[in-house]
Amino acid sequence: MSFDLDALKVAVAEHGRVTRVVIAEIRGSSPREAGAAMLVWQRGQSGTIGGGALEHAAAQAARGQTGRTHLSRHALGPELGQCCGGAVVLVSEVYDAEAVAALEGAVIARPVAAAAEMPLAVRRLLDRARAQGLRPEPQLIDGWMVEPVARPARDLWIWGAGHVGRALVDVLSPLPDLAITWVDYAAERFPGRVPEAVAVLPAANPADLVRHAPEAAEHLIVTYSHALDLELCHRLLSHGFGFAGLIGSATKWARFRSRLRALGHGPEAIARITCPIGAPSFGKHPQQIAIGVAAQLLRPAAQAAQTKERRA
Repeated sequence: MSFDLDALKVAVAEHGRVTRVVIAEIRGSSPREAGAAMLVWQRGQSGTIGGGALEHAAAQAARGQTGRTHLSRHALGPELGQCCGGAVVLVSEVYDAEAVAALEGAVIARPVAAAAEMPLAVRRLLDRARAQGLRPEPQLIDGWMVEPVARPARDLWIWGAGHVGRALVDVLSPLPDLAITWVDYAAERFPGRVPEAVAVLPAANPADLVRHAPEAAEHLIVTYSHALDLELCHRLLSHGFGFAGLIGSATKWARFRSRLRALGHGPEAIARITCPIGAPSFGKHPQQIAIGVAAQLLRPAAQAAQTKERRA
């Protein structure tokens, strides 16, 4: 998890005074990890620290908070009746436009329950982060909260703004690690409201934009046109990609493989394209497709996290 500075800026611009509540530390079982955060204002909130009762109590406290910073400890079982059995430390910080403007750097470190002087352990952590380009884990150190500023780890290009494209954006845009670029042939193809984090690119010939995509980017091809789908596959195979998924049936993919071979692509290269995408057993409704695709995209990271946890 990381400090989503952009989301905080948007919330402050819309609501004036916003309290950010972050899980600073956990002991035992917890519904969310250290660094999970939510933003709270008088008539609403966004994000989540999980836990139902914990989040409700923290939001209520945030709305009544008078000081700039508040640190609190919560035993989830005895205090809140939750089954997790662990304990968490929460840091609640009130932000306005001036406070947000003062935040800077790739790592945000600030005192939350200590004197203003930065502890040596925090200085060393920040020095290592700068020298080695490392992103520290969110953590509470000697009364100072340290969090890396959020930056998307994965570039995702969604080609097509029809029903499936819109469902994909709805499902995937809230995920913090994705930078989504959404492409179609005309501006009117996109909905009136698009999530803040999504970059919309209308282009008369969408395939011409392939050359602008990072070579490690991931792609979901869900356009209205089989001819455009084929052209995108052809150009992506020539350009390079981290993942490419194409919506379609087994029959469509068999024809595409034949045509891509005729365009000069070898079987191994063609096999890098995934078709169909998602989980066909979920169904063909756009949201069912989107949920299946989201699971497909998230599975490698989830498996890596499980492996890391087993080794810890």
